[in-house]
Amino acid sequence: MTIYHTPEAHPDLSTPDPHQDAYSRSILGFWTYLMTDCLLFGSLFTTYAVLHLNTFGGPGAKELFSLPEAFIETMLLLFSSVTCGLAMLALLKMNKTQALGWLLITFILGAAFIGMEIREFHHLIEGGNSFTRSAFLSSFFTLVGTHGAHVTTGLIWVLVMIAQILHYGITVDTFRRLAVFSMFWHFLDLIWIFIFTFVYLMGVI
Repeated sequence: MTIYHTPEAHPDLSTPDPHQDAYSRSILGFWTYLMTDCLLFGSLFTTYAVLHLNTFGGPGAKELFSLPEAFIETMLLLFSSVTCGLAMLALLKMNKTQALGWLLITFILGAAFIGMEIREFHHLIEGGNSFTRSAFLSSFFTLVGTHGAHVTTGLIWVLVMIAQILHYGITVDTFRRLAVFSMFWHFLDLIWIFIFTFVYLMGVI
């Protein structure tokens, strides 16, 4: 589906649509970026796999991680991915109010996720288990912290998208930007599922 700036009933299909070209380039370019991010997280996962038993005599995953809290974080991010998808559907239906509502809920769920992650980090550091305690904790803080930094970037992106849709409405540009953001947010959701499984679930059980 193509969204036009002006309500032309019969756009000229005989000439290339520059908006479609821009959309295709944006999507391709962002896929390239996501592939580089896959390499980044792949290296962090590998580092954690190598170092997760090097506790330097300190506590390990079983003693430090709370599986119920990690599960709640997972649910928050999963539901935020659903609401992000619903925002895209609302934009396709040209429903500005619904799109803004779903984006706001996406932001709230993502912010709650970050809040829980900061709380976990604070609890670990207060207990004397900061990233300097052992190689295990260094790799843990780096992996989970990098993901958290990406989610924080996504939250800023959501606020920018809300502001742009409020100001410009539903246009080709706002749709393209939300489509790219949606790719980014779903990617972070997928990475977190791997973190939950590999770091928390396998570490506690």
